[in-house]
Formats: sequence, C-alpha cells, structure tokens
Amino acid sequence: MKKFEEIKFNIETLKGISAKNIEEHLKLYAGYVKHANLILEKINELAQDAEKNAYALGEVQRRFGFEYNGMRNHEVYFASLSGGATPLPDKSELKKAITEEWGSHEAWLNRFKSIALTRGIGWAMLYYDRKEKRLLLTWVDEQHLGQLQDCTLILALDMWEHAFVYDYPTSEKKKYVEAFFENLNWETIEDNFLKAIK
Repeated sequence: MKKFEEIKFNIETLKGISAKNIEEHLKLYAGYVKHANLILEKINELAQDAEKNAYALGEVQRRFGFEYNGMRNHEVYFASLSGGATPLPDKSELKKAITEEWGSHEAWLNRFKSIALTRGIGWAMLYYDRKEKRLLLTWVDEQHLGQLQDCTLILALDMWEHAFVYDYPTSEKKKYVEAFFENLNWETIEDNFLKAIK
C-alpha cells in the first residue's frame, strides 16, 4: 500500500516564533503522517470482514479525516514559513484577488486576524473556491470540521495551542498571530494560488 511521506521543511530563524516551538510542532506534524498511514492500514485490515467489524471500521474511518487533514493543513502552514520571509508584490495575482474580494489587502488582513482569534482550537484558513472563482476566509474547528468542499487551501494559520505554547501564553496568542504574518513566504502562498486558479 502506498504511504504518505513526511515533508522536510526549510524553516530558518523566525521572528517571534522560537526554534523550540517549530521543532516540537514539526514532531506533531510527523505524528499526523504516521497515524494517517497506520489508520489506512487498519482500515484495510478491518475491511477484510467489514460486516463483523462495522462499528470499529466506522470509528477508525472517522478518525482518518482528522489525521489526514491534520497532515495536509500542517504542510500548507509549514511551507508558508519556509525559505525566509518575502513580501507580497503589489502586482501579484493573489494580491489583486484579495483586493477584489475585500477592497484592500489591509481589510483582508484585519479580517483574517480576527478569524484567527476565534475562541477555541482550530485553524484560520484562506481558500480559493474553484467553482465561484473567488477567495474565501473561514474558521475550521480542530482540523476537519468546517473544511470547505471543492476549495483549495491557499494559507493556513494553526491556532491550536501547540502552535505557540512555547512562546506565548494563551492570553497572548494575538502576538503569535502577528509573528506568523511577519514570517510568511508570500512567494509560496502566491504559488498555491496560481496552482489553484489553473
């Protein structure tokens, strides 16, 4: 059976996000990859007698969505912090699309940050809706409840406490959100967008 493989990211020294936090966070990502693979193996095993194992099969199948989305969300997150911070050029296609949808980059950024400060654990997400050909912002509970159907993930901000706990107490997570945006590699994020609109 084909296995998911852990991606190695090139994350340099970040402003406001410690190497320790990134190191521990990457271990968690590796766990999602491992468990996504283990669950697929278990599904195949249980499916040999699907009728007998119906309950167990249903429960492990539900768990797969959690582990798989945890893996993929983290890949988008870490890729956006890899290779060093770069600005989003004024003439970029993504910036044009952001301005078209929200009026200005600043208005979009304020909206994104406010979503990131939603109470609870989850993700602030920027998606491209391929059907409507527009950008959408949303909050995703945990990592699998609220993902938008038929949309491509462009930018993901992890708001689980593990993403900032070594650097900031929960009461100061706003500082982590600010640090995240200071460290983004917008070339990577623009590339996500350009691939989505093809």
